[in-house]
Amino acid sequence: MSLSHLSFYSAFTFSSLGLAFHRTHLISALLCLESMMLSMYIPLSTWSVENQTPSFALAPVLMLTFSACEASTGLAMLVASTRTHGSDHLHNLNLLQC
Repeated sequence: MSLSHLSFYSAFTFSSLGLAFHRTHLISALLCLESMMLSMYIPLSTWSVENQTPSFALAPVLMLTFSACEASTGLAMLVASTRTHGSDHLHNLNLLQC
């Protein structure tokens, strides 16, 4: 395993561990999700350049598009929950109370 593969795997692992263990604020969960998407985007884009596959060159752009949509949806949920509940703490959000 090369050093770049190890860094991509460790970045994804650390961001998923951050998502699992630091779930107090919604913004920290969104940042962990964005770092997971970034740690998947970079190897995907370098893989298509290294293998010189023009048919697979559109996949990183599509992944980046879905990541931007996920980020905008997450920020909209953050604004909506802050307006209704007064904070972005995840323990205040309960689906059974809606």
